[in-house]
Amino acid sequence: MENQRLLVYLSLALVLFMIWQAWQQDYGPVNQPGSAAVESRPSGEPSPADDTPVPGDIPSVPRAELEQAPGPDAQTIRVVTDVIDARISTIGGDIVQVKLPTYPVSIDEPDVPFTLLDDSAHVYIAQTGLVFDGDASGRDADELAPNHHAPFSAGSEVFELKDAEDELRVPLRWTGPEGVTVTKTYIFRRGSFLVDIEQSVENAGAEPWIGRQYRQIRHGPVAEDSGPKFISTRTFTGAAYFDGKYEKESFDDIAEVPLRKEIDGGWVAMLQHYFVSAFVAGQGEQSLVYTKAVRGRLGPEYLVGLSSVPQTAAPGQSITFSTRLYTGPKLQHRLSAISPGLELVTDYGIFTVISKPLFWLLEKIHGLVGNWGWAIILLTVLIKLVFYKLSETSYRSMARMRAVQPKLAALKERYGSDKQRMNQALMDLYKKEKINPLGGCLPILVQIPVFIALYWTLLESVELRQAPFMFWIHDLSTKDPYYVLPLLMGITMFAQQKLNPAPLDPVQAKVMMALPFIFTVFFAFFPSGLVLYWFVNNLLSILQQWVITRRIEKQAR
Repeated sequence: MENQRLLVYLSLALVLFMIWQAWQQDYGPVNQPGSAAVESRPSGEPSPADDTPVPGDIPSVPRAELEQAPGPDAQTIRVVTDVIDARISTIGGDIVQVKLPTYPVSIDEPDVPFTLLDDSAHVYIAQTGLVFDGDASGRDADELAPNHHAPFSAGSEVFELKDAEDELRVPLRWTGPEGVTVTKTYIFRRGSFLVDIEQSVENAGAEPWIGRQYRQIRHGPVAEDSGPKFISTRTFTGAAYFDGKYEKESFDDIAEVPLRKEIDGGWVAMLQHYFVSAFVAGQGEQSLVYTKAVRGRLGPEYLVGLSSVPQTAAPGQSITFSTRLYTGPKLQHRLSAISPGLELVTDYGIFTVISKPLFWLLEKIHGLVGNWGWAIILLTVLIKLVFYKLSETSYRSMARMRAVQPKLAALKERYGSDKQRMNQALMDLYKKEKINPLGGCLPILVQIPVFIALYWTLLESVELRQAPFMFWIHDLSTKDPYYVLPLLMGITMFAQQKLNPAPLDPVQAKVMMALPFIFTVFFAFFPSGLVLYWFVNNLLSILQQWVITRRIEKQAR
């Protein structure tokens, strides 16, 4: 089959198209719904202005309150640890900013920490609060429990983890009517991106206090991708939750159909490339996962949250609601230790079963060599060894096809445009020469899932963020700034093409000549770590194919 090589490259082109299509569908620019989309709800759903859970789970905060910025009494408390620089608002006790000093915003700005949560340029904040579930007797239930609009007080404007300390507690206090006080305490720990949150209710009144806690992450609109329009480098930004199974909710999904689902344990999160913010429920805790779209300062905003079951504080007693908030990089080992399934926010897609072992192996190699670039090269060698026999079968088939090229040309000249006789003659020739027409395609097709899995491994793993290799490659997670690696990859692709049998059809020959240039353009926008893998893989393939081709040609003499 003279076009078998074309099938191989077209298969790889299909892989690239599938990756590009997946980017566009799952991770491409999000079409933000306008006000009409936010207001659109099935019959019986709450107003989109509501952003605080109430009994029966749905909030009732006036729209005017949402559209106003915090009042003049709002203050910001700064909390500083070795890995977190946070801001907490006294209105609601919300975490309105989190900077990560150990993760610079870029290699060129090593002293500027990456900002994860923020309420200035855009809205991305973590909110907690309580809602009153008892009989309000005609009173406003919001007065009987502090939601994320309630005013808190703090004993200091700055809390800093001292060198000799491993834990930092940040208490905020709310005083309500009828002798009810609530102390919301944030507990930060050295070296940890996980924050414990306790909401203690002291009931000094004469009536029982019944209420529940909620915690929600709020995210505003996402800016359009400014990269090349023919390929997107945006990863998924949206909500996720775990109820025994990892589930994602895009902002469009949230705006269209709000979610309400009861779970045991689990977590809810907002995802973005390399980083995550997640509220984690207690083990076995019954909660209600909810999502909704609300109207915010800059347009639609999207919530994902957990609402607990009610608890009762009898007169003279106190109760404590607890939860945990992780806000930091997607470090899989840490995340898996916090809650089952939380490591899945490093989303490798349908090839997770392959990507996770690849990352494990890559991490082990990195532990030995101390450089992610060299780890990728050694991983490439190991993958090549695993598929050595399959590749050998493919290259043997291609070498035999190359050896019979003169006979194929003679058959084409003899039968001309008589396709039926030409095909029959080809089959007879293949049978005589013991050539499997698909022998060059199938072994390579088997390797395609590994290529895709490695692609997601290199794209999603935060460990490769700003990881240097050598020379001009200072960040393996981004494209080569000088496009040297893609050009080298294209050259090796062209060289490999020369070792294969040339198509007899001139049109196919032209297409084959164009493929290395097309792939070079595609790979120019891929992470340099992935291009490094493909370049090294091509070099090893050329070496293996050259040896096998020379061996077959000697046998044919």
